[in-house]
Amino acid sequence: MIKTFRGLIGHDVEDTIRLSTNNGLTGYRIVKFQLMPKQPAVDNMAFVVKLYKRSQITAGIDGVVDFDDGGLLAAGYYEHEPSSYSDESVIISDREIFNQDIYITCWEHHQPGDEYINFYIELEQVSLDLSEATVATLKDMRGSN
Repeated sequence: MIKTFRGLIGHDVEDTIRLSTNNGLTGYRIVKFQLMPKQPAVDNMAFVVKLYKRSQITAGIDGVVDFDDGGLLAAGYYEHEPSSYSDESVIISDREIFNQDIYITCWEHHQPGDEYINFYIELEQVSLDLSEATVATLKDMRGSN
């Protein structure tokens, strides 16, 4: 089964995608992660949108993508330059299974605070046995791979 999530996010914001269950026996894997600006082709914009296993509020939200970070599940970059009529988008995601809430963050480089971007996420729902659920929960809590 595929679950979808979509929303609008702005600069220096974190939103929670609620996934956790009482028993933790339902896991998820990222199938699709896409970005689209609220006002396509309007201004210069460069967004970095990331999905994490843990909240980034205390660590700080930024536009740095570090794939050595065990808590990072996916990262997306979207840039629009009207002077060159170009749009660029790059999405990289992990196939890791997780069973807790995930967190989406946004950072806008050109005009922080003025622009917003839409996100669309498809997650594949996976049934976990008790040992798989325990491992997934521990990995989510530790932020390790």
